[in-house]
Amino acid sequence: MSPADLDDDYQRAGFGGRLAFGKRPVLLVIDVVRAYLDKASPLYAGVEDALASMARLVAAARIAAVPVIYTQVVYQPGGADGGIFYRKVPALSAYVVGSPMGEIAPEVAPLAGEVIVTKQYASAFFGTSLAATLTSLGIDTVMMGGFSTSGCVRASALDAMQHGFIPYVVRDACGDRDSRPHEANLFDLQAKYAEVVGEAEALALLAARSA
Repeated sequence: MSPADLDDDYQRAGFGGRLAFGKRPVLLVIDVVRAYLDKASPLYAGVEDALASMARLVAAARIAAVPVIYTQVVYQPGGADGGIFYRKVPALSAYVVGSPMGEIAPEVAPLAGEVIVTKQYASAFFGTSLAATLTSLGIDTVMMGGFSTSGCVRASALDAMQHGFIPYVVRDACGDRDSRPHEANLFDLQAKYAEVVGEAEALALLAARSA
């Protein structure tokens, strides 16, 4: 089936409804850390272009006074707090507490007062205080990007929707180690769970907030 036929098939089946951007957005920066950017890391994914896109989104969000929230993965030595996920993906040992691979990339470094959510599993919501934090801020829309598209971005977008927040996934600010899972997961997110937009549209939405 060609890409055009696939799009038509999903539309005819009733997928891909439109979710309007809300009035109280947040920018969620998901695991934009050295592990995906350092060639010495087993998780290196060649996602420098996505990093640059995310840096532009962070700058635009701050200008628009849109909250910026970060996630990063941290495990205790031995990974007992990572459970089955840690056992399934041995490369997650890069995130044991104290490892430089878990550090947030300096291009998007948090400012004082910006929230950093520490997690052990794929979703930014699972086992964390993120949903409560967003609710307390009156947030209705979660604009997001980060690494990886098929893992933590997808899981976080799905959980955002299931917690009642409108997910906007910025495709240019997401990255994966291969284009095939990247594109497949963005397609599925757009069809069923989220709005997937380009950087230009995301920047325009943030600029409208500052206006």
